[in-house]
Amino acid sequence: MAKNVLGTDLETCSTDPMTGFYRDGCCNTGSSDAGIHVICAIMTAEFLEFSKAKGNDLSTPNPLYRFPGLKPGDRWCLCAARWKEAFDAGRAPQVVLAATHVSALEFASLEELRQHASE
Repeated sequence: MAKNVLGTDLETCSTDPMTGFYRDGCCNTGSSDAGIHVICAIMTAEFLEFSKAKGNDLSTPNPLYRFPGLKPGDRWCLCAARWKEAFDAGRAPQVVLAATHVSALEFASLEELRQHASE
């Protein structure tokens, strides 16, 4: 079982909407996950606008990729680099630490993630 940033078993991020690179509800990663979708984040309108301005529209559905489109309050496995970019810009969404894969620590420190912890 994969571990989270707290060193315990990785918990489910969301099944409604179904998230994760593998669409298994968890922020698991592997060699085919070029974006490293490992941070379980709670969407905010501010972050969704930030991501769209950076060229990644997370609000609009894309059925080809089984992507429902997100709204504030949804939990979603974000690319670690995008979350860090938003953090550095002061626009990072909250993080569910127990559902954030340990590999997120390659992009952001536990202290940075804790600053935005939802629980």
